Amino acid sequence: MATTSEDRRSASPDESTPLTSSSSYFSDNSLLTSSASRESSLRAVRIPLVDNPTKASSYHSSKSSSHSQFDDSDMRNDGSRKGSIPGLDDEEKRKTVQELKGQGEPIQMQQTLTLRNGVGIIVGIIIGSGIFVSPAGVLRYSGSVGMSLVVWGISGALSMVGALCYAELGTMIYKSGGDYAYIHYAFGSLPAFLYLWVALVIIMPTGNTVIALTFANYILQPLFPECTPPDIAVRLIAAAVICFLTWVNCTNVVWATKVQDGFTVAKVFALIIIIVAGVYHLAMGNTQNYKEPFAGTLWDMGSIATAFYQGLFSFSGWNYLNFVVEELKNPYRNLPLAIFISLPMVTIVYFLANVAYFAVLTPAEILSSNAVAVSFGNRMLGVMAWLMPFFVACSTFGCLNGGIFASSRLFFVGAREGHLPQALALINTKSYTPMPALIFLGFMTVFMLITVNVEALINYISFSESLFIMISITSLLYMRYKYPNLERPIKVWLGFPIIFFIICLFLVATPVVTRPVELGVAIAVLITGIPVYYCCIYWKKKPKCLQNAIDKFTIGCQILCNALPDQKRA
Repeated sequence: MATTSEDRRSASPDESTPLTSSSSYFSDNSLLTSSASRESSLRAVRIPLVDNPTKASSYHSSKSSSHSQFDDSDMRNDGSRKGSIPGLDDEEKRKTVQELKGQGEPIQMQQTLTLRNGVGIIVGIIIGSGIFVSPAGVLRYSGSVGMSLVVWGISGALSMVGALCYAELGTMIYKSGGDYAYIHYAFGSLPAFLYLWVALVIIMPTGNTVIALTFANYILQPLFPECTPPDIAVRLIAAAVICFLTWVNCTNVVWATKVQDGFTVAKVFALIIIIVAGVYHLAMGNTQNYKEPFAGTLWDMGSIATAFYQGLFSFSGWNYLNFVVEELKNPYRNLPLAIFISLPMVTIVYFLANVAYFAVLTPAEILSSNAVAVSFGNRMLGVMAWLMPFFVACSTFGCLNGGIFASSRLFFVGAREGHLPQALALINTKSYTPMPALIFLGFMTVFMLITVNVEALINYISFSESLFIMISITSLLYMRYKYPNLERPIKVWLGFPIIFFIICLFLVATPVVTRPVELGVAIAVLITGIPVYYCCIYWKKKPKCLQNAIDKFTIGCQILCNALPDQKRA
């Protein structure tokens, strides 16, 4: 498997191609790497811009009078150009991107993420609170210390296989959005929208909410050592940290990545403390928990399958770098390298952390503990035991930051391709961040705080996550068959996607037996996306009053966020 250098930018979509409807964009093979020549520069694209908020109301009455510089295929039914914000066609209000920037640079997402940032995103999102709080799931269903460690090791290796498959997809389809982009190209608009719908309604905001609540619980724990922190205080702290990290991500990509890198180092350092303390405990001759490592193993297929189910989900997040691949420097080198560094690192750290837990705590103590790392710290760290709640809070803080950073790009790309309101595809002209998408995600995440049992929602939707990862892997196999001659900067052994497809099939099938109620709810959420798709996406000839309302909303977001469309694909 070989990677290529940055000059293989020809693998990316044609930068001079205008943004059209979502289906036509993905039907163009220029999205994939090919040997076709690319134009050497971006053409100057005129876009409507409100240069003074007090003039905003004047745009509603203005309509296009001339579009001679564009092809008819670039036009909406109302005469406005696809990929641009409607209205404001007066010459004095129509400014080129070059005039706006003054340096001839288009408004687009910037390639600012280095290899270190990529590693920080993957490691920071995978290592959340789970390894500190509740690594007991694998132990409960495996039944023994030895089998538990085996499951952790194999789960890490299998996650590595899946990540390598996504490295091929991410360099073949050079586009942010991850699963959404791959499903869209291979299987069309509806399946891609259903993934976006589930991610929008439940997966992304709910996952971030759970992490924020965990952070709030652990940051408040020292203030309430003898009781549970008040629920209202927990939710207020969670809302505050969501708003703060949303602001950081809106303001500066570099700030967001520095936060991610710093807190990733903190959580890895915390796990190193646990590992060193555990190894020291073993070196002192405390090996009683390892005398019969496989005693009590549950050998029935149902238990072992559930143990692997728990282990594989502990590594979830390995595909998040694919959500931001357009912002990654030298992606053909850095995407696979970030995976090669991150997944083995996380697997080794997870394995050794569990070795340390089992050295200090008995299996019964681990199963009964609400926070294993805290119990470990109370046993081994003495007066420094307060470090464990602090590091758990750091871990969840970094994980939440990474989740906000990556998942906002999914909504940005979905809007750019016409599957969400166009306002979410705007980029702030100063920070080059998808500010409206970030604000929308922050609002949805805070809104989820009103839910009584957010963890139940995560259980409901875990089936959907596995389903769409399986569909993405299927798209890889499909494109190997459908487009065998496409240039693939990274091409994994065919056995890898086949193996991981079987694993995903197992993850999808397991809830049928173990959690049929949650499975039913997840399917119901999926089904509700179908009428939404046909009403909002498939139905093109919407009433003029509705289109005008959408246009007003888009211009309002443009003014409030000082933002323009992504001109890389406009």
